[in-house]
Amino acid sequence: MRKFYLFALLLLSWNVSGQGLPGLGAGTTPTNKPILHGKDWVAITGKPLGASAGAAIFQQGGNAVDAACAMIAATSTMWDVLSWGGETQALIYNPHTKKVIAINALGYAPTGATVEFYKSQGMDYPPQFGPLAATTPGTPGGIMTMLAEYGTMSLEQILKPSMDLAMGYPIETQTANAMESQKARIKQWPYSKKIFLPHLGEEREAPSPGEIFVQEDLYQTLSKLVAAEKEALAAGKSRKEAIYAAYDRFYKGDIAKEIVRGTREQGGLFTEADLANWKVKIEEPLHVNYKGIDVYKLQEWTQGPALLQSLNILENFDLKSMGYNSAKYIHTVYQAMNLAFADRDFYYGDPAFVKSPMKGLLSKEYAKERAKLIGEKNDPTITAGDPYPFQGETNPYLDLLKKNKEVMAFRKEGFNQSLDPEFIENFQKGTTSVEAADAEGWVVSVTPSGGWIPAVVAGNTGVGLSQRMQSFVLDEALNPYNLPEHGKRPRVTLTPSLALKDGKPLLAFAVQGGDSQDQNLLQMFLNIVEFGMDVQESVEAPNFNSYQMQSSFGDHEVRPGAIVLREDSPTWVNKELASKGYSIELWNKTSGPINAIWFDWKHGTFWGGSSDYGDDYGIAW
Repeated sequence: MRKFYLFALLLLSWNVSGQGLPGLGAGTTPTNKPILHGKDWVAITGKPLGASAGAAIFQQGGNAVDAACAMIAATSTMWDVLSWGGETQALIYNPHTKKVIAINALGYAPTGATVEFYKSQGMDYPPQFGPLAATTPGTPGGIMTMLAEYGTMSLEQILKPSMDLAMGYPIETQTANAMESQKARIKQWPYSKKIFLPHLGEEREAPSPGEIFVQEDLYQTLSKLVAAEKEALAAGKSRKEAIYAAYDRFYKGDIAKEIVRGTREQGGLFTEADLANWKVKIEEPLHVNYKGIDVYKLQEWTQGPALLQSLNILENFDLKSMGYNSAKYIHTVYQAMNLAFADRDFYYGDPAFVKSPMKGLLSKEYAKERAKLIGEKNDPTITAGDPYPFQGETNPYLDLLKKNKEVMAFRKEGFNQSLDPEFIENFQKGTTSVEAADAEGWVVSVTPSGGWIPAVVAGNTGVGLSQRMQSFVLDEALNPYNLPEHGKRPRVTLTPSLALKDGKPLLAFAVQGGDSQDQNLLQMFLNIVEFGMDVQESVEAPNFNSYQMQSSFGDHEVRPGAIVLREDSPTWVNKELASKGYSIELWNKTSGPINAIWFDWKHGTFWGGSSDYGDDYGIAW
């Protein structure tokens, strides 16, 4: 009966799209996927089964935080470009306080992970793969902290879908093929090989699409968390205290000991103190106002403020009059992103170690000065500006800023504009996104990531470790704020978003895709605000992507002037952009896998959008 009810839910959630966005103008473009209309709740994430986990929690009476936690856990179990040893970043709107809360559950650099160590290994950057790429696990702590502080349900309830998946689920084609294509690297790590390659010695060693994929070790790890919660409840502890008892077992108990043992056995640096001393941070988000809309992002340990900077710069132009995706519009937005991302590349890092000049970077006055640099042609020489005078201070890194301009000029000369597959794969490293909202007013936007295939699995825990150390740099001329040292979080690409208007939620939106994330989210936001698209039109609409900023992965390469447009971009637009110095590639899809929820306050309903780019999926009721 319950299976039939869930199937009915799925059918009822898909409504006919193409309806105009109330108050923003009528949508006229037919979309490939329909809008999700909901009255009570919306759950959207990177996999259909993950969205089903969120729907199941909502059906049991959970709130949007409960559902988001279940979706993060489920997608981590399904290796949807992340795993349990990765990181979780979230923005939460609390309807009781009317505030947006930021969750920082990014792991940090373990003991011994320093600039000197990596250079002694002959590396120009921390590695892309393997145990030396791993920050400490953040996702378990993020899930449990969000649940304890803002959820309503038990950890056992939240983990039930994930534990069912760990005991065996029909694996998707994308994930199964990733295991097969990466098997040479996977075979370097014994615990990864045991899980990902169940058919060793056969022609296909990974699971086949649709095969039941079992993760016994992960199931046992999750069972231990539930057991710790139950023991605490039996001892008279509160719901919150019991969840934190499970948190302690993961980071200070027998699970932590096995993670450390298994990681060090394979050449990693983790110590038990590294896991015990790491904490989830509940922070104040950053925000700017764009034409009456308050847009919120995480702090500068993410790339999120680059979207805020871009909006400040673009506020100096009449974008609507340029026309959607005209050559002038594309050029203006591309240049604004270049200016913001150049600042990202030099100034962003963990504020617990070196405080970035965010007041200056997000000031409207600084944005006006940066906007003046936008000319008629692409400028490949753009580098970071100096925001310190805009917060009444002197830049402590003026010498490095000058050196950065020299280093970047040399690097840009050394790279051509072509977008080879390896570069694209590195630039757009995967993530997933989770969006949830409920009738009480809770709204959650999350971009969990890390521990994607091929991941090093930490001993007999079933926990795949993050590869996020590669987002550090080792040359202070590239970014003096983002050099590895023990306890520091790397500057990551992960970037959930929330927008409020008149103090009420307007839009929750996020996307996967490495350095392309805030580029795609910026354009999706402008699609709604400037061009009146509805939420589904906005997530499917053709975007363009710049590769002029430094990649946050691999060798941190840059491709000045390279731009990707959708293949139906008009010839005259392409010719005009080429005359402005762009090297154009055409792809059949360019939106990115964006997930979003728009709030219809006129009717008291939700409008969910889920891009047709990948496997992302939503359910509403």
